Amino acid sequence: MSNVIHRRDFLKRAGTAGLGLSLANYVGASATAAEQGTTAPPRQPGANDKLVAAVIGTNGRGLAHVDCLTGLPGAEIAYICDVDDRAIAKGIKATARRQKTEPKGVKDFRKVLEDKSVDVVTIATPDHWHAPMAILALAAGKHVYVEKPCCHNPAEGELLIQAVAKSGRVCQMGNQRRSFPNMQQAMKELKEGIIGKTYFARAWYDNKRSSIGHGKPAPVPSWLDYELWQGPAPRREYRDNLIHYNWHWFWHWGTGEALNNGTHEVDVCRWALGVDWPSRVTSNGGRYQFEDDWETPDTQVIGWDYAEGKTITWEGRSCNNYPVEGLERGSLVYGTEGAMLLDGNNYTVFDKKNKKVKEVTGNEKGDATNTVSASGIGLDRMHVKNLLDCVRSGEKPNSPITEGNKSVSMLHLGNIAWRVGRELHTDPANGHIKDDADAMKLWSRQYEPGWEPKV
Repeated sequence: MSNVIHRRDFLKRAGTAGLGLSLANYVGASATAAEQGTTAPPRQPGANDKLVAAVIGTNGRGLAHVDCLTGLPGAEIAYICDVDDRAIAKGIKATARRQKTEPKGVKDFRKVLEDKSVDVVTIATPDHWHAPMAILALAAGKHVYVEKPCCHNPAEGELLIQAVAKSGRVCQMGNQRRSFPNMQQAMKELKEGIIGKTYFARAWYDNKRSSIGHGKPAPVPSWLDYELWQGPAPRREYRDNLIHYNWHWFWHWGTGEALNNGTHEVDVCRWALGVDWPSRVTSNGGRYQFEDDWETPDTQVIGWDYAEGKTITWEGRSCNNYPVEGLERGSLVYGTEGAMLLDGNNYTVFDKKNKKVKEVTGNEKGDATNTVSASGIGLDRMHVKNLLDCVRSGEKPNSPITEGNKSVSMLHLGNIAWRVGRELHTDPANGHIKDDADAMKLWSRQYEPGWEPKV
């Protein structure tokens, strides 16, 4: 049975299984082709050339990718890919409303990678698939936009950086604030000393999530290819409280609230302070609100100290949404001459007497290049546009994986510190954990045999 599905045929083919190939088989085939010199050299599109895209993962966040791509000139979505038949139908419908050509629906993303006409893939899958899928896409000659976090563990981030360097393709992570114009202006002003020397930044996120209860083993739904959904993760039985969102709270597939939402503001803090890898990491918190299957903390405070004499903290509250500074999420940067509050595409500057001296707000609705994302943060389209511009120009994107991975790995280190129950001392050159073999075991993960990511 063909694994390519048009909308008119979709209901007839619901439940089509994936190809069942392992990553080892796919990577092995790609490696053989490379050794034989059959892989195509990087195509350098011209400024006006159309870029063909595939969106992978359209149950939620991927629909924002559809909105971004279909709103940009010179981009066309050729494929919608998901392991959920219903999500494929949803993605095709959303795309067909915005562009003249209807995309094909594909359940197994590896079929998309075989199509040489595809220039760009965007990845909005569960976290455990981000890096392995991006690595395969790069090996297939595709440029990649991958949602945060760019990896499920720090070792995958290192592999992803190697894959980008080896492929010569562009890879951008979905930390969109790097492309927000007012954020770029704020960072320029911080560097110029608008609040003096910066030394401390704090970030936060709050929500009011419900209990996920206690899941029970259940038959795999007919609309889901659960084998392919698991992919590189060691096999576990299907449970009725896992898919599509609650996987975030299980270490086996997810990375907790810290990387689910903390990545954005922590990246802003690191950007603001101009630091890379920490020298010390602490993490406190727990699962306090409910007694259920949720494994990651619902309340967490992570701290990072840097050799430059600077500190960052992140506070996450998944089950109590009392705001900080009147905001459900944000960043506050402290300097020797004042402070700066950053909120999405807005920022406010205060002097040493706490007097407001400058306020800059975004104009999301009035800017034709903007769009509102599934997370409620605008300007996503600018970030995707930056990727496409760099594909055409060969320039460095606003958030190359070498930068995005540092912020992601910071939060991974915070989770590792929480899981082992002690502070970590890390190498400021690369973030590796020093003198703690047990903690360093969590730098990577176990994989389903044959599905290990390779570069």
